[in-house]
Amino acid sequence: MALHFGCCPSECDKESVLDYLQHLKNLHKTPSESYFKHTVYGLRALYKLYGMENKHLVLPSIERSKKLPVVLSQSEVKRLISAPKLLKHRVLISLMYDCGLRRHELLNVQVVDIDFDRKMLHIRQGKGRKDRYVPIGNLTLRGIKKYLKIEHPTGFLFYKSNPQNEASRYSESAVGFVISQARKNAHLQKKISCHTLRHSYATHLLEMGLDIVSLKDLLGHSAIETTMLYLHISRIDKQMAFSPLDRVYSLDIMNSK
Repeated sequence: MALHFGCCPSECDKESVLDYLQHLKNLHKTPSESYFKHTVYGLRALYKLYGMENKHLVLPSIERSKKLPVVLSQSEVKRLISAPKLLKHRVLISLMYDCGLRRHELLNVQVVDIDFDRKMLHIRQGKGRKDRYVPIGNLTLRGIKKYLKIEHPTGFLFYKSNPQNEASRYSESAVGFVISQARKNAHLQKKISCHTLRHSYATHLLEMGLDIVSLKDLLGHSAIETTMLYLHISRIDKQMAFSPLDRVYSLDIMNSK
């Protein structure tokens, strides 16, 4: 910026700085959002150093990526769930998919959050520090009951070693490793992450008939615009909320008759 204007950036007025950022945007066809952020943050640090805190800069608007998320097919979901050898890991993947959980929401699930009678999961302090309830399918509940009977966790549902020690609960990297190993063992070619299960949950529910407004509430989105992303890859119709995992496996039951 100093070379561009021939002076210290602290001497440039706000309009000149914004013109410079626009110049960079035009210079590079696909400027990264992080590049603009670091440029603005650097200028703010410079202003603070020179005692010019009154000189406030806002981040210029940048076009967001329009890439659609990776979504698993129903058969791929079944292969992913069946891949782990440990029951704990199969239950973990089932719960993430069947309830559309974010990774940190999964880690915060405690045994007391599972309502077996109402078939609901209480998600505490999701994104935006909001609680919500989502339905759990019969197959997932059956797996959780078996897991509880064998492992006996009392606090957080998923832990590394000691079920009574809250400090030993699964970390985000541990969940990522479980998904990565399951993908490898299931011989899936798609590049997936923990969030892929949430994308698949949303897409499958829409394809199975759930309306967009109900899906917004299940996902815990603040704005309907965020949920509408899934309209690009699925068709919707109004229907009551249901378990996608039950629907996935019900096809096998029907075909076996």
